[in-house]
Amino acid sequence: MTKQAHVADYKKKVVAELTALMREYPIIAAVNMENLPTPQLQSIRASIRQNVVLRMAKRRLIKIAIDQVKSEKKGIAELEPYLTGMPALIFTSENPFTLFKSLKKSKSKAPAKAGQTAPNDIIVKAGPTPFSPGPIISELGSVGIKSGIEGGKVSVKEDAVVVREDEVIKQKVAELLTRLGITPMEVGLNLTAAFENGIILRKQDLDIDEEKFIADVASAARWAVNLAVEAGYHTKEVIELMITKAFRDSKALALEQNILADAVAGPILAKAEAHMNALRIAANITVVEKPKQAADQKENSAESGAAKTTEEKVAEMVQATKDFAAGKKEPEGPSAEALVDEAKAEDTVRPKSDAEKVPSAHELAKKAKKK
Repeated sequence: MTKQAHVADYKKKVVAELTALMREYPIIAAVNMENLPTPQLQSIRASIRQNVVLRMAKRRLIKIAIDQVKSEKKGIAELEPYLTGMPALIFTSENPFTLFKSLKKSKSKAPAKAGQTAPNDIIVKAGPTPFSPGPIISELGSVGIKSGIEGGKVSVKEDAVVVREDEVIKQKVAELLTRLGITPMEVGLNLTAAFENGIILRKQDLDIDEEKFIADVASAARWAVNLAVEAGYHTKEVIELMITKAFRDSKALALEQNILADAVAGPILAKAEAHMNALRIAANITVVEKPKQAADQKENSAESGAAKTTEEKVAEMVQATKDFAAGKKEPEGPSAEALVDEAKAEDTVRPKSDAEKVPSAHELAKKAKKK
């Protein structure tokens, strides 16, 4: 006959309470309460009581409770390896990231003590120390810290990891850290992992740099918009940008290829006028008025105002064409062919001296063909 071991009633009650809480709450987090002073524990419990339920128990009893619900909550057994130090469980409906952030804010810094487990990698940063040259140099070297003398003081030459995460802190290291003013320990509830919907979220998964995360999301959004616009993938977020870009590109093409359209009529005609003036100056074309025409202009100035030169007529024609393109009015005045014929007629009036003779438009055209 096998003799059954007696199980204390309080242990049965603890397991029953833990299993009931595991079934009730969707988020179950494992925390390490090692080296947490009682006054700070009471303060932390008071601050989180409204949102979470904290239960302390022996590791063996917690594992028994997990075994009883693991068929109902798939993946909860993966929480067992994270029951380290002095384990406890937190039950909540709160988002695990929010929970981790709340617990992290409640922590305070403290010096390291021999025998404690490092919560993170403990790093001694490069830089000056307050120590004068002496035995301290060999003490630093004994724990893997490279040092030298700068400005009459001992200086750490490069960053050094003196204790890895989850390693036990040695006496000599703890003393050096205290002398260097480094307080690597965090006094508070150290959340090691959280269970949610069959997934285990580790401490490093929950410890998020919010500013960097927001910056990364904003950067990803900008790149997504750029990609959509360049690829022509229209969505409600980018359609306005795509239409604006299409308008700019089509306008630039019209200006480059001299395609006359409402949006570019003015700039194209202005460009044509500028090219005309540049050609006239480069070809040294001088428009000389006929003497008779000049006399007639003087006689008729009182009635019709000052006579207009060919350049002025061309300018008026350009402006009239601009107005027509803009839909203001029909172009008035002589046609382009009439102005060209008039210009040819005026080119025939030249100074008598061969040195002063200016080639006509017809002669310039012939020379250009020969070249």
